[in-house]
Amino acid sequence: MRKIQQDDEVIVIAGRDKGKRGSVLSMVPPNRVLVSGINMVKKHTRPNPQINEQGGIIDKEAPIAISNIALYNAETNKADRVGIREENGKRVRYFKSTGALVED
Repeated sequence: MRKIQQDDEVIVIAGRDKGKRGSVLSMVPPNRVLVSGINMVKKHTRPNPQINEQGGIIDKEAPIAISNIALYNAETNKADRVGIREENGKRVRYFKSTGALVED
């Protein structure tokens, strides 16, 4: 079980987008994630008339290191560390500061 998973609400704790929030779109091996609206880069694309694609400059998300994000805790409105413990024979994630379970 990973501490950060797809569709989690995260907050950036380091880098040029520090303080911004977004949801995890996908996990990129080995230790990177794509977060919506975070780490935006400009990509120059060529036109492709065969598939009716226009050329130009598009904005897209680039992967960000997993160490630069933390799970967002709605109770405290802050970034929070996550732990994993076993409850009723299942591994669950919980917030270290409050001990509350992370909703999956």
